[in-house]
Amino acid sequence: MRVISAEILEVELDLREPTDLPFEAGQWVSVPFGPKNVRAYSIASTPRSSRHITLCADVAPGGIGSAWFRGLTVGQDIGFKAPFGGFLFRRDDSRRPLFVAEEIGIVPIRSMLADLDETGFDLRGALVYWGRDQSWLPYHEELLALARRSPGLAYHPVVPSASIADLTAAVGAHAGDARDLVAYVSGGGAMIDAVREVLMAGGLDRKSVRWEKFW
Repeated sequence: MRVISAEILEVELDLREPTDLPFEAGQWVSVPFGPKNVRAYSIASTPRSSRHITLCADVAPGGIGSAWFRGLTVGQDIGFKAPFGGFLFRRDDSRRPLFVAEEIGIVPIRSMLADLDETGFDLRGALVYWGRDQSWLPYHEELLALARRSPGLAYHPVVPSASIADLTAAVGAHAGDARDLVAYVSGGGAMIDAVREVLMAGGLDRKSVRWEKFW
């Protein structure tokens, strides 16, 4: 278990049965807590490490999933189903990508960017990352380093901020001409809606906003 901040934890799971999990960057696992009670956790690692996976979670809500995540111990056996999700980066899309994340919503985007970096893909576009303060920006230092070695990728953290308006202003400023843009947006539903409205007002087609809702 790695403590990223007081309310954000990361855990690495070694796979035993099966010993390998093929997945695509941006997908998630489902952990059952009963017949109709499951929790979803995005995979923070990349497909190149398919013999183990890394999960990262916001445990602030304090529910059954938070308690389970906090209580994980070394050597503990857990069961989950995977992979799920269609929030995937399309390498054959020639449009300029804009990534937008809210706090823990960075996890699938982190997996996408790390996967592209590991495979030598020409990273370009922009990442706008919004949080209430820097402790709510997991992987911030890693993303800074990625942007430094990838001249085509612009990284714009937006902190501290309690207003979605600050995020949407940053998105509008970095979106530019929306006609050649595709957006990958991940976080809370209110943020996703606000970002989508700004981008569509700038001329982006609704289907060109791909999203992953965390809450």
